[in-house]
Amino acid sequence: MKFGIIIGTNEPEVVWNAFRFGSTSLKANHEVKVFLINKGVEIEDIKDEKYNVKEQTDLFIENKGQILACGTCLKSRKKESSNVCPISTMKDLLNLVEESDKVLTFG
Repeated sequence: MKFGIIIGTNEPEVVWNAFRFGSTSLKANHEVKVFLINKGVEIEDIKDEKYNVKEQTDLFIENKGQILACGTCLKSRKKESSNVCPISTMKDLLNLVEESDKVLTFG
């Protein structure tokens, strides 16, 4: 099955759980793509003692998960493309939705 996950928040627990679900799905042989939008593009700035977002994000990438990030949202925050937040477009989000069997939103 193909899962599309849309993350629109920078709230540590929500983002942490979204990537936990993504990694669990990858380990169960599903395909998973994450699209970061709105405050979701700020995930590299999340620092939380209880919810280690960086650890979950790294695990997701290591398990061959793909992350896309809204370029307009990044630019409005004066952020640049990175390994975790590669610049993407609304067309990429449309493709994610069209090709996914299920789409989940967090935030």
